[in-house]
Amino acid sequence: MFKEALKLIKKYDRIIIHRHSHPDGDAIGSQIGLAQLLKDNFAEKEIYMVGDVATRLPFIDVKMDEIPDEYYNGALAIVLDCGSSRLICDERYKTAEKTIRFDHHIFCEKIADVDISDSSFESASGMVAAFAKECKLKLSPISATYIYMGMVTDSGRFVFDSTTARTFELAAFLLSQPIDLNTLYYNLYAEDFSEIIKNADNMHKIKFTENNVAYIYTAREDLPANSDAAPVVSSGLVSLMHDIKGVFIWVNFTESDDGVHVELRSNRYNINPIAVKYGGGGHKKASGCTVPDKETAMKLLNDLNELSKTEPV
Repeated sequence: MFKEALKLIKKYDRIIIHRHSHPDGDAIGSQIGLAQLLKDNFAEKEIYMVGDVATRLPFIDVKMDEIPDEYYNGALAIVLDCGSSRLICDERYKTAEKTIRFDHHIFCEKIADVDISDSSFESASGMVAAFAKECKLKLSPISATYIYMGMVTDSGRFVFDSTTARTFELAAFLLSQPIDLNTLYYNLYAEDFSEIIKNADNMHKIKFTENNVAYIYTAREDLPANSDAAPVVSSGLVSLMHDIKGVFIWVNFTESDDGVHVELRSNRYNINPIAVKYGGGGHKKASGCTVPDKETAMKLLNDLNELSKTEPV
């Protein structure tokens, strides 16, 4: 599965690693983890990471590289955790001599020369772990920690049904390194008391359709005054609804300068076709999209309401 990718990595002296914009734990974890993995095994190569700041994970102090356009000449670009080309953090990957992609979303388009797409993985980080294990690459505590972080966050702490025996086998492989789990989990999940209070208030914003689809709608004027607010707020709010008894589909809508950011989730239904219908994508039970206005958002909500009348897939 990974032989062609390894062949290209060995061939190129300059490698530039991309992922999707507004990175979550899996995107940034796989990016930093892979960069360190390559540095540990191919010390003679130039390894760069590009993209926007990981505002969802403020404890990560690893800086992205600012590189000139000419660095892509004769270079290899690797794209991680991205099912759609329009979501890739830096379009310059197209100007690289060769490209590789590791992705675990439902396949919607070919992006790279070596396009490794497998939706059976719980995370792109899991794919990087499998790549390291299959190719017998040397792990370090730094690479193992970031890759493990991506697996943890995208599997919901190994709770989502994308978690398999392979997930735990790869987690065990990473834990052969001395990962500081206490510090990692504290950084990921500890919250300021003010945020806990705010989330308690947000619980009161949850509404339900006639068929028990839970949703929250947040207007633009209720967001903090920064451009990254919508994705950060949306990913936080959607998680508030995942354990409500009798709710099998839930969705968060957050207005932004670009439209309405939508996060769709389910524990029984395939909601991906609805996300795709509105220009998005993702996984069967966790997808997202951005729609132009509240009217379109409510049409999407109605589609989810209709879906909930059917038998789960």
